[in-house]
Amino acid sequence: MNQKKHILLLTTGGTIASVPAADGLQPAHAGIFEREMQQLRTYYNITVRELICLDSSNIRPTEWQLIAKGIFENRQGFDGIVVSHGTDTMAYTASAITFMLPNIDLPVVFTGSQLPLADVLSDGPDNLRTAFAMAAAGYPGIFLAFDRKVMLGCRGVKVRASGFSAFESINARYAALVSNAGLAVDESVLPAISGQPELKTGVCEDVFLLKLTPGLSPRIFDALADMGCKGIVVETFGLGGINVLNESLSAIDRVLKKGIAVVATSQCLYDSSNLGVYQVGTRLLSLGVIQARDMTSEAAMTKLMWAIGQGMTGEEITQLFATNLAGEISL
Repeated sequence: MNQKKHILLLTTGGTIASVPAADGLQPAHAGIFEREMQQLRTYYNITVRELICLDSSNIRPTEWQLIAKGIFENRQGFDGIVVSHGTDTMAYTASAITFMLPNIDLPVVFTGSQLPLADVLSDGPDNLRTAFAMAAAGYPGIFLAFDRKVMLGCRGVKVRASGFSAFESINARYAALVSNAGLAVDESVLPAISGQPELKTGVCEDVFLLKLTPGLSPRIFDALADMGCKGIVVETFGLGGINVLNESLSAIDRVLKKGIAVVATSQCLYDSSNLGVYQVGTRLLSLGVIQARDMTSEAAMTKLMWAIGQGMTGEEITQLFATNLAGEISL
């Protein structure tokens, strides 16, 4: 008989742990998980520890650092870790933790639910079962499990606010799927381990995600510089389009010359930015704008925050965005 795997559940609040209150659902403490843990203990040895208890809308980079530290410092003696988290910002947290914990040496699986565990129809129990199965499977990395699918943490995006199939793996195959055959892991998707696990939590909060719209005033770039921004991720049109008739290029050039990193990604969820196709894109490249290729906006944002927080120079950041660290980019 196989020995039970030791799994650590770190709780952070979110819908999965919420209970009704006078003014709406609010996160409860870790004890809310006990009924589900009793069933899962048939298959795993489980330890539950509460890190924070917040609606994920209130989780900021400070909490990312706390979660990363909690994972790193509590991982000894466990075969895998499950992190329960609210769905609204889970993609940002999972991406940020991916960069904060390079070469993590065990599976770390984020999950949550669209309905609280206290609801008889909650999707939480099923998501927890998938997350625990992946955490026990022995493949190191940061993952996100939802609706019987497991994806890289840096590839997950929330695409539905109420449907149970809330997350999809963008521009990358799923790391694992659950079927009547059990958990089927696609090892070609898994991140490569290239060294010893590290805790590198430094991030810069002065990074802004800007979605281009037709007619957007180029003055927004100067305003962001005046606000003290150190990095800007621009969601461009299509493969990397930007209005070149309204002084946007001049404004971007000004912020670049101030040492502010500018990264271009695409508003098209299922595609890649490619600044070398159209003239408007090549002009951005000539200025020094960095292309995010097929990274999600969440991954591009958190990677830039992390790069600046690590004290990287402009050239180092450019090189970093041309490097696949954990499956976040296709090269």
